[in-house]
Amino acid sequence: MSETTTPQQLERDLHVARHHGRWLSDEERLELEREESERLQSDEQQKQLRTKLTILAGVCVLLPPMWPLALGLTLYLLFPRTMTRVGFAAGAFIVTGAIVGAGLLIALIVWIFTVLL
Repeated sequence: MSETTTPQQLERDLHVARHHGRWLSDEERLELEREESERLQSDEQQKQLRTKLTILAGVCVLLPPMWPLALGLTLYLLFPRTMTRVGFAAGAFIVTGAIVGAGLLIALIVWIFTVLL
């Protein structure tokens, strides 16, 4: 133990040791602290997300013409990974459809010219 260990730190270490049934090594203790900080960060992000959704719900109630945008944003805020994938798929579908449509339009124009001439 280092000489800068405080009584609060010792009590916390004792509580953790009792919880795990043994004393933890420094690496295990650091890993637990890292996991705890990640959990706290995740909780903070969830809190921010709930705040954003509350504000968005208020905007949605107040501005009915913006309901489709609010729905899309709500889905993105609730399911960011899924909606990102859906957005990429929809974008790819739209680009592919535009290319196919342009090709069909060119083919139609060429066919019309051949029939007229």
